[in-house]
Amino acid sequence: MNATAWPTFRVTRLLDHIHFGWGWALAALGDATSSGSASAADEGADIEESRQGDPDAYRRLVERHQDHVARILWRFSRDRTVHEELVQDVFVEAYLSLHTYRKQAPFSHWLARIATRVGYRFWKERAKQKEVEPFSLAEWDQVAQDGDALQNLEANQAAELLHRLLHQLPPRDRLVLMLRYLEGCNVEETARRTGWTKTMVKVQALRARDKLKKLVERSGMELI
Repeated sequence: MNATAWPTFRVTRLLDHIHFGWGWALAALGDATSSGSASAADEGADIEESRQGDPDAYRRLVERHQDHVARILWRFSRDRTVHEELVQDVFVEAYLSLHTYRKQAPFSHWLARIATRVGYRFWKERAKQKEVEPFSLAEWDQVAQDGDALQNLEANQAAELLHRLLHQLPPRDRLVLMLRYLEGCNVEETARRTGWTKTMVKVQALRARDKLKKLVERSGMELI
């Protein structure tokens, strides 16, 4: 079918399915919906004891925050083996960097920044090796031709489809789109997670959105 004849397909409608889609996938992995809870005093004590080399204290930190970290890393890789390795990398890096944690923000926020850095590094390494997620516009065609296709699309299928679409973009563009539009981070939170300035986040988001728009326009879809 000629791409120009395809019905308009609003990508942002697909996004409505994505949040549930990733949640569904994590549930299949046995992930919980939230990190373990602990009092600020207990959290602080475990951090200090971990800095002193107490393995049990760090184990408690890992158990408390592993679900939170796993959810973040699932955005970067949907391969279970790779995903597990990335989660492990985050906690190894966090342990080696404990001396840099200043308690100016919750420990979970600090871990989120490390997880974002680890995931972004993974994307850049994959890009250097020119490993790209397989993607066919025929899949979009199948959805676009059927007016009820989006409603009938399983949430995990929608997540998988958009995941592979975004992997056609450079890592930097993919990162800002993921944080701003999939995780719903505002400019300030995106800047904190990436280490970029707020101005850089805004500029990068505009550029990335433009690249995504050009990508989807190839199939006669619409990005709003």
